[in-house]
Formats: sequence, structure tokens, C-alpha cells
Amino acid sequence: MDSRYKVISVGCGALVVALLACARTPSGAGPIVLGAAGPWNEGYGQMNRRGILLALEELNRAARKPSDSVVIEFRNDGGDGVKASSIAQEFVTDPRVLAVVGHVNSGAMVAAAKVYDGQIAAVATTASAPSLTGISEWTFRLMPSDSVNGITLARFASQLGRRRAAILYENNSYGRGLTDAFRRNFDGQIVSMDPIDEGPQNFEPYVAFYRARRPDLLFVAGTDGSGISFVREVRRQKLSVDLLGGDGWTGLAVDTGAAEGVYVGAPFSADDPRPAVQRFVTAFRTRFNRTPDHNASLAYDATKLLATAAHRAGRGRKRIRDYVADLSARYPFQGVSGPIRFKRDGDPVGTGIRITRIQRGALKVAEGVR
Repeated sequence: MDSRYKVISVGCGALVVALLACARTPSGAGPIVLGAAGPWNEGYGQMNRRGILLALEELNRAARKPSDSVVIEFRNDGGDGVKASSIAQEFVTDPRVLAVVGHVNSGAMVAAAKVYDGQIAAVATTASAPSLTGISEWTFRLMPSDSVNGITLARFASQLGRRRAAILYENNSYGRGLTDAFRRNFDGQIVSMDPIDEGPQNFEPYVAFYRARRPDLLFVAGTDGSGISFVREVRRQKLSVDLLGGDGWTGLAVDTGAAEGVYVGAPFSADDPRPAVQRFVTAFRTRFNRTPDHNASLAYDATKLLATAAHRAGRGRKRIRDYVADLSARYPFQGVSGPIRFKRDGDPVGTGIRITRIQRGALKVAEGVR
């Protein structure tokens, strides 16, 4: 092997050939270096990382010369705002890092955005808290705001004819934001609204309470860590009720038993027939032996967007930021999640969630949804 190349492990069992020696050479002489931050130990964090890795491998296969290649500096923020701020400062002070893919969680992105402001562009993958809207002219996100997603979910609940809803929400910026939007737009009765912790926990008393109150819909604003425990307890107690979750519940599809029939609001479906989507799904399944979700697709798009910005606009941080901000309806970035461009406040234009239903371990677009 040529001495200029070194094989490094970038996680998830992947080996990527990267031009590390060039990464420390003057601007423009080496590869494009991007930062990436997320909770890589969590299921949804792992899907984000897989999406980044697939994009990285495709970009480097297509590189015609060493300076066209891309290197990713991965950092694990654990979804924690304090740690995310520290990592953000590390990226800002490293002159090699041109832009950042991430962060993944809303709380982490809110904290990091204050560090990135005026310094380096960051494209959040799945951070959806309303508090991110307009937080910085250097921060963008691909996931629509929960203030928009909550409206879609509430309208769907009403379309189902459900009049009595109980709400559980993880007590963080994601859970609170999505819950508030759902509550404001649901035209039925909210019979209860309770905060929960993140991750697996005992839901026996909650489900017993619902058996007594008899809601016809349970809406949960949380992630798959708590969600899998919850739906299993619902099935164990044989509670007959519709279950609806936001995008944080896309990971429930791995539980092919308890999660069957659960409704999930998601910005991406592997069943989308568009050729670009199906090429991505095929490549992802071949590479990782699993079906991609929105975590993977949005991380894939964010990585390719920033690499494209560096190729077309140049290596300067502000040039990259301006390229991303100037995407337009006429000249969007074509991602697998659809055409990508942003409002002045950093939120995506023309994107939203679709109501899917878990069937045999896959998110299928729900039938009859208007």
C-alpha cells in the first residue's frame, strides 16, 4: 500500500481508506474534513452514523484525486448539551474542520449552535425542537420543526376519529416541543399528559391507569429506547388502543411483535418508489444488512450536502455556509429525502412527515391518510 494512505476504523465495523497525512496540510491541498457529532451508542445514533459512513464511502469512491476525498472526524456527544458544547468548541478551534454534520438531538444542537454561530456551518440531521428555529445563521437542519410535525400528527389522530387522547413525553426539548404542538392542535380531549424518563423503564402503572381512563389514542413523544418498553407493556396488559408516535419512534420497527400496527410520523419511508431513494435503500441494505430509516437518510444527505458545498464553493467555512444558505427552489440540493433548501431561519423548506404504520418490521405509508 502507498505510504500516503492509512486504514482507520470509523466504527460500525467499517474500514475506510482516508488520506490522513493530507488532512494536516494547508487548506485546499488535502481532503475535505468534516466533523460529525451524535449519540453513537444509541440505536438512532447508530443509524445516523451508518448514513454518514455510506455517504463517506460513496464520496471517496467517486473522488478523482486525493484532494477530492473526504475525512470525517467523529465525536460522541451522548445527546448531552454540555458535552455537545465542548465538542463544538473543539471543531471550531480545529482549522482542518470545514463544517459539521450534526448534531442529532435537539438539546445537543441547541447548545452547540451557540458555539458554531459566526464560526462554522452545521447541518443538524434529526434535531426538531422549535427552539432551533432562527437560533443562528450558521445552523441548519433537515428535520422539520416539531411545531410543524405536531400539527400533522394531531390532524391524523382526528382523521382516525379519535376523541380522547393520553400523552406521554420524554422530558427533554424534543418531547416537550412535540407534545406542545400536538396538544395545541388535537381537537379532542386530552385525558392525561405525563413526563417520562429516556430509555427503558417500568410502564406497568401507566398502562394500568390507561385501562381505567379508557383513552382511544395514546400519543408518545419519545424515542425508541422508552418506546419499545412502553409498547411491550401495552401488549402485555392487552390494552386495546391506537398507538401514535413521532419520528423518535421509527426504531420501534425492529420489534416485529409488539410494535406491529403502531403509527409513526416519519420524514422518510424505504417504500418511497423514487429511483434515488431505492438506490439508497439497496446500497444501505447491502452495506449494513438492515433497512434505513430517516435517521440514516438525513445523515446521508447532510454529509453529501456539506461535501458538495466544499467542492463547489471552496474550502472556506463562510463559503460553505453561504452555499448552503443560498440553495433555492431553482437550485436545491437533491437528497434522498427530497430537494433540500432552507428558510432564512435555518428550517427546511417544503419538507414534512408522513404517517407510516409498522408492518412486519417495516414502516409502510399508512393507507387512507389524507
